[in-house]
Amino acid sequence: MQHELAPVLTEVRNWLSWLPAPVVSFIVLSVIGLLAALFSRLVTDRILMRIPGAKRGALVRLFTKSLRRPVRLMVMFFAVGITLPVSGLSNSLQATIGHILLICFIATMGYGTLITIRTLSDTYLSRFAEADQDDDILARKHATQIRLLRRLTEIIICVLTVSAELVTFEPVREYGVSLFASAGAASLILGLAARPVLANLFAGVQIAMTQPIRMGDLIVFNGDWTWVEEITSTYVVLRSWDWRRRIVPILYFLDNPFENWTYNSAELVGAVYLHVDYRAPMDRIRTKLEEIVRGCPQWTGKDFSAQVADCNQQTMMIRVTASARTAIRSWDLRCEIREKIIRWMCEECPEALPKTRFAMTPAEQGYAQPALTRTGENPLPPGFMNGPEGAFQPPSDSGPQA
Repeated sequence: MQHELAPVLTEVRNWLSWLPAPVVSFIVLSVIGLLAALFSRLVTDRILMRIPGAKRGALVRLFTKSLRRPVRLMVMFFAVGITLPVSGLSNSLQATIGHILLICFIATMGYGTLITIRTLSDTYLSRFAEADQDDDILARKHATQIRLLRRLTEIIICVLTVSAELVTFEPVREYGVSLFASAGAASLILGLAARPVLANLFAGVQIAMTQPIRMGDLIVFNGDWTWVEEITSTYVVLRSWDWRRRIVPILYFLDNPFENWTYNSAELVGAVYLHVDYRAPMDRIRTKLEEIVRGCPQWTGKDFSAQVADCNQQTMMIRVTASARTAIRSWDLRCEIREKIIRWMCEECPEALPKTRFAMTPAEQGYAQPALTRTGENPLPPGFMNGPEGAFQPPSDSGPQA
């Protein structure tokens, strides 16, 4: 291609011979880059973006729209690099420009690879976009794995891109052997210095594989309900019920026990505890509770029970269980059960409300209770004794009786 372009470029330089030679060469290189960009735009916008099809055609159009800028830049750098040896510039200037073009080409290729990875992952995750993320364990599993692996892949691509650019410099290539020879001690020092970062990085890989937590999982963290909002390569963002965000190192979920309420399924069984009087009619209460639960839209229809679970000296405790699809719906279901059963007991069944009882029993006639004494003190005077009615009587005016 260079031999075919040489006569054309020679004629152009002869036509612009009235300008300085370096200026003519830069003009020629700029025109070649512009023509390459126009050709790339023609291919992408006029051909690839107009491919019909609902599936394959849509995928081609999506990749074309995402990659047209980096591809256009790479085509420009490639065309200018091919034209550079026949541009008429000096060898030193050609080497400098060629090095710059190579660095830009590598950087653009790395950027295009990142865009490709993101487009592929977003296309794959779009299959689960319409699923119910609260209840679809498979969708949240795939979302967690893809996002974690995508971040790790992006880190690796960035490291490889920077390494490839550094290799283009002569000093790095010449001293590469000595650098690798001292890599053992250097890696040990860097490993000790970056131990927390590396530990969290490998913990992210392990979590992506073993899946103890997933995107959207409901986790009890320090006694609060929290949802996994984001999982990065080094930390996890937890959103609490009041919209607070907690940033937790990802290594925490491998070193500490925690509760995951949506590990296998988002469905939960909630319990409501009612304290009622001993005279409460359990048959009526159970029938009303079943009516209330069946009328709640949050109930899944799988689990319901109403049993006397415990009692004390004043009340007995009824435990009501009902199933719901998610923890939030279980909370709403329990609140609705409490509100409706309490209103029903107040209006229709007041005998079920808790009561406090005490009884007053009169003492038998002529029964004398023993005198009260105080611990560590002398007994009460003989005059303080029970009267005939069983109540304490004060001493008479005649003084102590013999």
